[in-house]
Amino acid sequence: MNASEKGVIQDCPRAITLREAFPIWCRVAALSFGGPAGQIAVMHRILVDEKRWISEERFLHALNYCMLLPGPEAQQLATYIGWLMYRAVGGLMAGVLFVLPGCLAILGLSILYAQYRDVAIVAAVFFGLKPAVMAIVFEAVQRIGKRVLKNGATLTIAAAAFVAIFFFDVPFPAVIATAAAIGFVGGRAAPQYFAVGQGHGKAGGDSPSTRPTVAILHDDVQPSLYRAVVVSAICLILWFGPLVAIAVLFGRESTYWHEGIFFSKAAVVTFGGAYSVLAYVAQQAVERYGWLMPGEMLDGLGMAETTPGPLIMVVQFVGFLGAYRNPGPLDPLAAGVLGSLVTTWVTFVPCFYWIFLGAPYIERLRGNRLLGSALSAITAAVVGVILNLAVWFALHVLFASVVERRFAGVRVLVPEWTTLNIAAAAIAILACGLTFCWKRGMAVTLATCAAVGAMIYLAWPGAR
Repeated sequence: MNASEKGVIQDCPRAITLREAFPIWCRVAALSFGGPAGQIAVMHRILVDEKRWISEERFLHALNYCMLLPGPEAQQLATYIGWLMYRAVGGLMAGVLFVLPGCLAILGLSILYAQYRDVAIVAAVFFGLKPAVMAIVFEAVQRIGKRVLKNGATLTIAAAAFVAIFFFDVPFPAVIATAAAIGFVGGRAAPQYFAVGQGHGKAGGDSPSTRPTVAILHDDVQPSLYRAVVVSAICLILWFGPLVAIAVLFGRESTYWHEGIFFSKAAVVTFGGAYSVLAYVAQQAVERYGWLMPGEMLDGLGMAETTPGPLIMVVQFVGFLGAYRNPGPLDPLAAGVLGSLVTTWVTFVPCFYWIFLGAPYIERLRGNRLLGSALSAITAAVVGVILNLAVWFALHVLFASVVERRFAGVRVLVPEWTTLNIAAAAIAILACGLTFCWKRGMAVTLATCAAVGAMIYLAWPGAR
């Protein structure tokens, strides 16, 4: 056999087994810290550069599709790549493993939080985490804004979204729907203002170092009405079947039912990732349902920031506390576990649905200019939504009392200045310095502020 023949054989993609793929997806899941940007970077390094399971072009192709969907794009990207290799089995393995470590970690932390939050050391750590998370959310506004707000049109949409939510209390889904409509119409009338930047590098031809060595087994699945009906039927039964069982067992007035329905709605409108939907979750879970307090939302986000998996796992913490405090006929701990599982289920089953249903249409969706324009407008609106979240968090972290007042239909949140927490403000300044001035990573910022906050909380009772 000559050298050229050997080269052809070595370059020929090979099929791998699910048994070989399993530990790799476990490794991806265990390293999935740092939000979607960090998680996508980990997947790219392992799947494209190291294992060469998928080419650079196909990776970016899948990522662009996942960015069009509601839900955590990193988890959906893992699901898509798994599906591409082994259809539903591969997609389920990759997607479930991506979520599982964070789910178990958040469940354990939620139990500790609910049962031992009054323990001084636990309260002290969370005292320092709240201002740090606030700074991280503000940094998300800056980071996403620099990437998205490229012209007056997108800047106007972002500003309008902030005003609509913060001052007029417009529901989050309405803001997203309006932005999508503006982008769709704007894409026809003035497409130059609504072009979606790639933002992930060029999807050019593959060099020998990035050419995949693993065969893509199922990239030739053709879309059809029959397939769409079958996939929809299976996924919708899995999605809503447990909710029907909850309605039968606990009634439609139970917290479990309300959580299942509410987070099902949230799963459909979570464009822009966890930070964007948190404004919607906080608005409803805190102000409407009373499942938790504003500061506790920050505690939950701190848990999600410091554990592997999607940041949207914070909703599991919300579901746990809501059911724990409204257990109905169950023991509070058992109720909390059930509430967290219901919330997680209805949050992620739709993610698999979007991938399994839409994967065959990826080429068509990626080339649709008007759909891209709608995405551009939605992403711009998300910046305003996240800014609303950051301001809302800041008010409730720094002040013990925030009063809602209305003037001619305009809602204004007015802090009671005498309730300013000096210690929390000092930690917030430290967190902003670490984040914006010294460019420290999220882990360093959270750890430093948690340590400083714990020392202040334990040494100075006036800080509580």
